[in-house]
Amino acid sequence: MNVTVLRINHRPTRDKRITTHVALTARAFGASTILVDQRDEELEDTIRDTVYRFGGDFRIESGVDPHRVMREFSGVKVHLTMYGIPVDQAVGRIREAAGDRGVLVVVGASKVPREYYEASDFNVAVTNQPISEVSALAIFLDRLFEGREMNAEFEARMRVIPSERGKRVVMLPDEADCMNILRDEGADERIIRHVRKVRDLAVAIGRAAGANLRLVEAGALLHDIGRTKTNGIDHAYAGAQILRRRNIDERVVRIVERHTGAGILPEEARKLGLPEGNYVPETLEEKIVAQADNLVSGDRYIGLSTVLEMYRKKGLQEPAERIERLHRELSEKAGTDLEAFFQEDQ
Repeated sequence: MNVTVLRINHRPTRDKRITTHVALTARAFGASTILVDQRDEELEDTIRDTVYRFGGDFRIESGVDPHRVMREFSGVKVHLTMYGIPVDQAVGRIREAAGDRGVLVVVGASKVPREYYEASDFNVAVTNQPISEVSALAIFLDRLFEGREMNAEFEARMRVIPSERGKRVVMLPDEADCMNILRDEGADERIIRHVRKVRDLAVAIGRAAGANLRLVEAGALLHDIGRTKTNGIDHAYAGAQILRRRNIDERVVRIVERHTGAGILPEEARKLGLPEGNYVPETLEEKIVAQADNLVSGDRYIGLSTVLEMYRKKGLQEPAERIERLHRELSEKAGTDLEAFFQEDQ
């Protein structure tokens, strides 16, 4: 169900903090948009920054004509007021009346003119006692969505990890973040050119295969960060440890940790002296980055046949077969052979 919040009587010099909280509550509790009657660019910047950092596609627009919004909205109009009917009596009827048309929730910042009571389909009270409009909106949306909004997942740059004590926030880095991390760890231009080439190929494959492109890009750009410490077979493990210390999203860490070849089996890991762990790519994003890396040598694309020949010359027949199987699997998901995504080298 699409929900829009209409904030009326906003006074930028007086109500900025409380209107910010109304907008944050609308976003967190399942609304898709907030419209604010008075123009307030600072408020817009604050909410857009929150969406950028914590995810979602929540939209804010200020300086709207609230009367026009009320006239043109084709769904169910709900006005939150302490003088309305109890929320538990109204919410089922609202949900049924809205169907696929959506809901507009009017939240006043000061005394609401009578015309809004008359233009609304429902005047709803969370309680008939004085209450903060922030609390009223949160409770109304929770009732409207029947608690489902509490389990919403936001694909975000920042993600809070629930914990009984303390604070833990992990980051899903964007391109600029990844470049800063690489350079901070001492990555040279050779590494930078390589990871960018792998990123280009991995994103092209990921787009065709329906992968999470934010994870693919971050994993591809950071996959060789461990080479700032070692060029051995343990560079993937070293890279994962670097990223864990930096509180990078574990989904990205696992892409980095499992990108070698088509994965390293437990018995192979023991022979190679790697710490005990899972080095086999499992998710689509992990597999894409691993195979994109296989198909890039330095900063140039190479064909699968070249990759397999290199492995077989080293006597690595079983790893070569796994790479070939991974190539077929991803080609099937992408709808074409992965080499079709190669771009001409300049």
